Amino acid sequence: MKYQSFTQLNVNSNQYKAISFDKVAEQYDLARLPFCMKILLENLIRHEHEEFVASEDIEKIAGWDTQNDSQQEISFVPARVILQDFTGVPAIVDLAAMRDAVNNLGGDAQAINPLNPVELVIDHSVMVDYFGSDDAFEKNTDVEIERNNERYQFLKWGQSSFDNFKVVPPGRGIVHQVNLEYLARCAFTKEQDGETWVYPDTLVGTDSHTTMINGLGVLGWGVGGIEAEAAMLGQPVTMLAPRVVGFRLTGELTAGTTATDMVLTITEQLRKHGVVGKFVEFYGPGLKHLSTADRATIANMAPEYGATCGIFPLDEVALEYLTLTGRDAQQIKLVEEYARSAGLWHDDTTKDAEYHETLELDLSNVVPSLAGPKRPQDRIPLTDAAAAFKKWFNSQIDVDVKYEEDAKFVSEGGDMSEVDEEHDSYVDFKGSQFNLQDGAVVIAAITSCTNTSNPSVLIGAGLVAKKAVEMGLVTKPWVKTSLAPGSQVVTQYLEDAGLMAPLEQLGFNLVGYGCTTCIGNSGPLPEEISNAVQNAKLTVTSVLSGNRNFEGRIHPDVAANYLASPPLVVAYALAGNMNIDITSEPVATSKDGKDVYLKDIWPSEDEIKSMVKEFVSGELFKQKYADVFKGNDVWNNLNVSKTSVYDWPDSTYIKHPPFFEGMGKTPGALSSIENARCLVKVGDSITTDHISPAGAIANDSPAGQYLQEQGVKPVDFNSYGSRRGNHEVMMRGTFANVRLKNQLAPGTTGSATTHYPSGEQMSIFHAAMKYRDDNVPAVVIGGKEYGTGSSRDWAAKGPSLLGVKAVIAQSYERIHRSNLIGMGILPLQFKDGDSAESLDIKGDELFSVAQVGKDSREVEVTVTTDDGSSRSFMADVRIDTANEFTYFEHGGILHYVIREYLKKGA
Repeated sequence: MKYQSFTQLNVNSNQYKAISFDKVAEQYDLARLPFCMKILLENLIRHEHEEFVASEDIEKIAGWDTQNDSQQEISFVPARVILQDFTGVPAIVDLAAMRDAVNNLGGDAQAINPLNPVELVIDHSVMVDYFGSDDAFEKNTDVEIERNNERYQFLKWGQSSFDNFKVVPPGRGIVHQVNLEYLARCAFTKEQDGETWVYPDTLVGTDSHTTMINGLGVLGWGVGGIEAEAAMLGQPVTMLAPRVVGFRLTGELTAGTTATDMVLTITEQLRKHGVVGKFVEFYGPGLKHLSTADRATIANMAPEYGATCGIFPLDEVALEYLTLTGRDAQQIKLVEEYARSAGLWHDDTTKDAEYHETLELDLSNVVPSLAGPKRPQDRIPLTDAAAAFKKWFNSQIDVDVKYEEDAKFVSEGGDMSEVDEEHDSYVDFKGSQFNLQDGAVVIAAITSCTNTSNPSVLIGAGLVAKKAVEMGLVTKPWVKTSLAPGSQVVTQYLEDAGLMAPLEQLGFNLVGYGCTTCIGNSGPLPEEISNAVQNAKLTVTSVLSGNRNFEGRIHPDVAANYLASPPLVVAYALAGNMNIDITSEPVATSKDGKDVYLKDIWPSEDEIKSMVKEFVSGELFKQKYADVFKGNDVWNNLNVSKTSVYDWPDSTYIKHPPFFEGMGKTPGALSSIENARCLVKVGDSITTDHISPAGAIANDSPAGQYLQEQGVKPVDFNSYGSRRGNHEVMMRGTFANVRLKNQLAPGTTGSATTHYPSGEQMSIFHAAMKYRDDNVPAVVIGGKEYGTGSSRDWAAKGPSLLGVKAVIAQSYERIHRSNLIGMGILPLQFKDGDSAESLDIKGDELFSVAQVGKDSREVEVTVTTDDGSSRSFMADVRIDTANEFTYFEHGGILHYVIREYLKKGA
């Protein structure tokens, strides 16, 4: 081991062992390294004795050449893994199935356990079915557990059966906020060989907004389920040594602006610059003016600006937050002492690191803003919001002509907001009569970890509500209001500050502790409102304090969605329409008939700061998190199996997956692929959203038909996300996205292909099953950037279950390529200049691929037409590392892990 050396740390008489940078510092100037790269360097040195780390990997990071664009692949071993319930269920299903496999092969099933701490927070399942009432929270929670009873029973079994696995039950908070406020260690400790090790707290999570924890100096990001499972079981996450963009912050926010305005400005700037796949590190004199909650707001939205992570350093601000949130005094001292000793501490004397690229923002230039109507990066100054909506609204006539006379009116220079009253719809709702109009705000939701983790904006929202109530203002009757905080701490400090009551008077009652509207769990609009929107073809809006507002995400009836700070969410609920310029026009009318403007109800900075100081305390966090792993009576009364091997009860949510059927103790010899048929042939930029099942399950889809055959009524289908633990549903939903265009079924979208040699058109699932029954392997042919987008494990698991043995594409998204290997699928890449088109591949041929070996860099692919003629071409084998080949020859990463467990137990 060329660079590994150790040091001892004494903190309050406790001894800790840590990696020393002394050896590597003899040859390299580590002061040049960004904070995030020092964390990766420590990780590599600590694992230098493992076969997946080479000295060259350490030298690549330590040498830190910002002028060299070559990106070396390195391995990263996170300290822990965090899950949410949608993506966590299939990961635990796989672990349970691995126990079965080990048991069947004569091993000790209980040996299968996460080697690193895994924490799952149930937060993605609550929906806003009930709102605007004192019992909305209780009712929504009851419905949630009723809908998801089978999933929750399984997770509760996992909690009692697996070591190193804990579940935060429903109704406690949002995964990223719970992580920030309670789970994060900053300095991680582990007992090993009689010594206590300390090293940086790092993690991966099965949710893209795992990056929120970067605001507290913890390096982590979102991955797919396959990578997460590997990390749980001690396997490294392979990655390219990243390019790092330095973002220098100066100045401080001015009165009237919020952390939300700041993050929308940063998101816009970084999107324009281009940071996809890069690390972003924030530095500069402006850091000291940002609280950890502000920093976490910025870090949370890394997926929206496209970065792998958006990290802040460890400094006094981080320690203040650890104290504020009630962390143990010994842990806080350890964080400081370790960070200082390891060169991971930041203060005014810290030298700026070297970055590949740099950007800068003066925080004093940030102005109140929204983002929308369809993308988080489309920031709009609040002063321009009404005009921007009208402009966008008028532009929709070109694409969606509601009435011919309106199109004529607009084409002649008229404003769409002035068309005649045919666009209005008269509604009689809960004692109120009104005309619902285009631009109406029908959803106003204070939701999402992005903002509910920040006491300043939550207190600000409460103060807006308080001032509004004092003036006799009321929310417009057509607005569906909701408050879904990320932790129970929020409602407690709002109660203590006397701000919950005015929020509730305006309809912002607690609806649940979960992601709700931000992930599309906004629940139904009141029937009268929904009917009016649909019957009059109205273009209505939502305003939410979330991080995503993609088209169709928030609610199917809502065409335009705007991200905003919680105080602005309250203001728009009072105004009720996006056509109103709330910076210059009255927001509402007071009880004595006077116009009320936004400035009349907007709190001062001093008001907000004094309330945060008075009512947000460490004792409050300690109190609320003391029993965070304890659920309500319904959760605690769930009956679960006590067995170490799951008994797999009859369920349409959780089903034993077939990944390990027929598996032996040793891998079989690799063989060639003979006479495969093409199942799917697609063009460029096919994303994991196209491949992986997501969203609603259509009645007439293969998945919908399967569920109905199992006795499930369409009203109870739930979503693909909630049924990720049932492979029968998921494999039927693979390649079923309505936007998918399979070139083997021209003129169609969604799950359609042509089966060969019959020439019959059918669903992709049914064709795959016919090939399987005939012992015919399948391949997928793609273009450039195959598998881009979110890292979805089912984008690899689904094709594997459909019999796909290889994918041949022009290029791959890195993580999806890795996931294919993790499921035993061979990723092949056309040679430069080659493509399906240039090679005249139609997709109706037979495909044979020669056997690949450990050192294979290319392989011959033979294409045979129905008349018997054949031709060959060479393709690159995209198994890029020795580790990946090991996983591939075992048939997948989980197969490899099972056999390693069996070896150790032998």
